[in-house]
Formats: sequence, C-alpha cells, structure tokens
Amino acid sequence: MIRLEDVTLFVRAAALGSFSSAAREAAILPGQVSAAVNRLERDLNKRLFARSTRSLRLTAEGEAWLPYAQEMLSIVQAGAERLQGNDDELQGELKIAVPSDIGRNILLPVITDFCASHPKISLRLYLSDQVSDVFRDPVDIAIRYGVLENSSYVALPLAEDNRRVLAASPDYLAKYGRPQQLEDLLHHHCLLYMLNGHAYDKWSFPDNGVRRQLMVNSRLMSDDADLARRWAVAGMGIVYKSWIDVSADVLAGQLEILLPEQPGEPAPLNLICPHRRQFSPAIRELHSQLRAHLTGITALLRSHPAFLPAVNSQS
Repeated sequence: MIRLEDVTLFVRAAALGSFSSAAREAAILPGQVSAAVNRLERDLNKRLFARSTRSLRLTAEGEAWLPYAQEMLSIVQAGAERLQGNDDELQGELKIAVPSDIGRNILLPVITDFCASHPKISLRLYLSDQVSDVFRDPVDIAIRYGVLENSSYVALPLAEDNRRVLAASPDYLAKYGRPQQLEDLLHHHCLLYMLNGHAYDKWSFPDNGVRRQLMVNSRLMSDDADLARRWAVAGMGIVYKSWIDVSADVLAGQLEILLPEQPGEPAPLNLICPHRRQFSPAIRELHSQLRAHLTGITALLRSHPAFLPAVNSQS
C-alpha cells in the first residue's frame, strides 16, 4: 500500500532535485528519503528516478506520475482543512508565486487585506521573475503574464486585456528627446530586465497582424523587473513593461507614455494551477478580489488621454 509520507518525500525530492535536500527540509536522514522512493517504486512497479553519483532526475514514468502525486497530496490537505473549522470559513495555507514588480507594488496590498480578513489563512508568498513550475515548485498557484502555451495548466484570467507600453520620465525626455517611431528606440537608453534567466532585449510589437521585433541594448539590466521601472522613473531610460506595472507612475506624472498609437505586446495576466481540484474556496475568493482590483487598472488603459487618439482611430 502506498504511504502518504512516501508520496510527500517523492514530490519534494522531485522539486528540489536531491534526496539530501528533501531530507534536510523534512529533518530526516537522506537514507530515509531513498527508502521512501524505493518503496514507491516497488509499489508502483516503475522506476521513478534515474540516479547517479552526481545527478538525480525523474524518469519518463516519474514525470508522468508526479502530477498525480501532487494532486493526491492536495486532496488530502483540502480534506483536512475542511474538517478543521466551519464550512464557510476560509482557512489553510496558500503558497503563491508572483512576478516581482506587480507582486510588490500592485497585488501585495490586496493579498495582505485578504489575509487580514481571513485570520485562518496562512501565506507563503514568493516574489520572483523566474517562471515557477507549478508541477515541481512548492507552490499552489502562480500568477503569470503572457499567453498560456501549456494546455495542461488550469487558468483563471485576472487581466486579459492588459498589454505592454513604452514609457519614460519627463526628465529623460527633456534630455534625450521623444522617439517618433519604433526605430528611434535603437538610439535611446532602453532599460532591460531578465525573464527566467534571459535578458528581455527583444521588444515585440503587433503591426497589422505581423509581429515586429526590435533588438535593443542598455547599459542597465537587472534580474528584478521592478528595478527597470524604478530606473525609468529616475530618468535613466525607456522601459517596455506591462501597463499594470507602470500605470500608477503614469497617473502620477512620473512616467509618460511613448508612441501611444503603436499597440504594445499583449500581456494578459492569469492565475494558474496544475489541477482544477486545487482551486479551493480560498483561492477562488482571492482570485475574485485580485481580478476586481486589476479590472479598475486595465480600464484606464483605454481611457487615459495618451491613448485616446489611437483608440479613436481604431474605432
């Protein structure tokens, strides 16, 4: 019979890529993790890990079984949470991965208020521009920009109409001038950040059904997209970011929209999860509050004066 604790150790060893790391996390010996995996492999009659002295990786069978193991643990956790309190009281632990800029500056107040309103909710919040693998990483849900390409994810939209915009500070524009066309960006200071370990230096723009791409350069780059926005506010260059990220700075006059007639790359925001059963009442309520907050921000994308000429010309 499969033991739940063995499944837990298998999932953590797969996420961490190491029996030793999983053992340290669980405060047990590495040999106990190895023994747990051996029992699972015997019960399933399949080899789950390919082991060597230097590496540990899932086999094809291990990859196939991992989401079922994760779902098994989530169902047990959900059942335990259901028995611990009133049916109408939100509770349990939420582990959420969020991009750095929107997480820190836009969503954190909403998430904090949500936790304050539901004292039986505990939170583990991970802010990073590294794309979380919700099948492997120790998170329940992730909030992500971009069009989802993996149909195995279950997604709830948060801001489907959001897109990227070009912006710079009044001080920068006074010093270096305002670009009049996309090609002018090649002669400006463009502020870059890294996405999942790679520099986001290929700026894409939709143009009459064709994807137009510019390779831009900068002397300033960070692995935290929040810094690119802060550099833009400080007058260090032009940033190409989600409207949600820069909207407060635009409304405060700290940044100005550039080339508003040029549509930016779509940047829909979604809340994703590996399996529909993991959309607990707490996650659904949090999604509802986040979506309501973001809807007000994205509505400004079409009503802001900088975009009105472009909007009117397209209507």
